[in-house]
Amino acid sequence: MHGLPGELAGGNARPTLAVSCHNRGVDVVLAGVQPEEIALSPAETSVPVTGCDAIRVEALFQAHYARIAAMLARLTGDRAHAEEIAADVFHKLSQRPALLHAAEDPTAWIYRVATNAGFDALRVNSRRRRREEAAGVEEARTTHTANPLDTLLTEERAQWVRATLAELKPRDAQLLLLRSSGLAYRELAEALAIAAASVGTLLARAEAEFERRFRARFGDSL
Repeated sequence: MHGLPGELAGGNARPTLAVSCHNRGVDVVLAGVQPEEIALSPAETSVPVTGCDAIRVEALFQAHYARIAAMLARLTGDRAHAEEIAADVFHKLSQRPALLHAAEDPTAWIYRVATNAGFDALRVNSRRRRREEAAGVEEARTTHTANPLDTLLTEERAQWVRATLAELKPRDAQLLLLRSSGLAYRELAEALAIAAASVGTLLARAEAEFERRFRARFGDSL
């Protein structure tokens, strides 16, 4: 097994980021930011910071929001809710100046908080999600599409993957989810605050546990 099934896999390369503040002036260099990525605004995230702190939060938002929102959408199956969770992560970051001023890159904190919030939402909203998925199945049955059976199977398989992820230990689930979002081993180590040399072993164990639980619950459909 190599990572998560295709229903939840994807993601582009993570952009690099450099921010410099000096003499009340600010230089911001954002490398690899896509044109469609929106700028941070108080209306969207209610960031009550100014000066270098505000620029720092905006730079982190530009660098990571799109990937985090996409990752959470794959996890929860709800794009709008995923965007709300992602925005809330950066709002929380803006309320923690110590993180912004620390020598350590706050990226690890951002990804940990985002994945934890995503799994919390997955568990809390499981009942609502099942109702929505049931409604989607019924709609697929009554709608004439090219491959209605394929649609049903894809939706069901994605539901199985999410259910299995929710049963794993938090770090194992985070490793699989972030790896499926395209993070390299070095980035996984930074995001989860683990030794880079241990990532391969931990990831292999997480994949094996995911596969074991998936097959035990849903058969040999992996």
